[in-house]
Amino acid sequence: MVMGIVFAPLGLVLVFTAAITPQWREGRARLGTAAPGSLLRSGVKSHGMGVRSGSAEALLLRRSDGLWESCLQVEHSELKQCWPVSGPYQRDSRVRSTQGLVLTSLFLCGTGILLACIGVRCWTDIPLRGVAATGGLLVVTSGLLSLTALGVYTHNLDKLGVLTPSQGLHNPRFPHLSLHAAGSLYFGWLGSCLQMLGGSALLFSFKQPRCSICPACPGQHAHPACHSCPEFTKRSDTEEYEVSC
Repeated sequence: MVMGIVFAPLGLVLVFTAAITPQWREGRARLGTAAPGSLLRSGVKSHGMGVRSGSAEALLLRRSDGLWESCLQVEHSELKQCWPVSGPYQRDSRVRSTQGLVLTSLFLCGTGILLACIGVRCWTDIPLRGVAATGGLLVVTSGLLSLTALGVYTHNLDKLGVLTPSQGLHNPRFPHLSLHAAGSLYFGWLGSCLQMLGGSALLFSFKQPRCSICPACPGQHAHPACHSCPEFTKRSDTEEYEVSC
């Protein structure tokens, strides 16, 4: 139970961090050249950046996409612009499915952790094992949902929101991005695994542990809740706590 109530919140934090950060996938591209006197060229020069290529400057851009935000940054500079996801990427059914699965996973995990805290009842000797196990089941389900979302996104990572020439996008001047998995995905994978581990620990705590046998009543368990055993009902609370399971 302790393992479950430690790993489940940690997994929730990691999955939440992955959901709100825009580094699910990244791509780098060299943007042709910036014409002399252009705004982009002036902005880059003001930050001391710009790669001299003949008489003009080539810019190395880094594009990153998340579930709700995309960013574009000039490599090795402070020039960065972020905006809410839009266009074909936002309308992609796989992106929308991933968003829904992640939100559902966060809700189920939070509910499961709440039930687990109520079931474990650290302030008492006897936990509510059924309630704790129910919370563990919800946490395991949330882990499965987040793993499914991450799997769908990773499998289609370089196809999400990308229009083919037949769909009306064919501009040779537009830089080609070689997309790859970014840091947020790794946070999500780690958090989902911790959710599965913590939820499983809570789920397996449903089984009642075996207690020692009462010497005066061989057929009964020596448990603080066993009030019918005269050998233990006559002892003090401290002694009962010492022989509890």
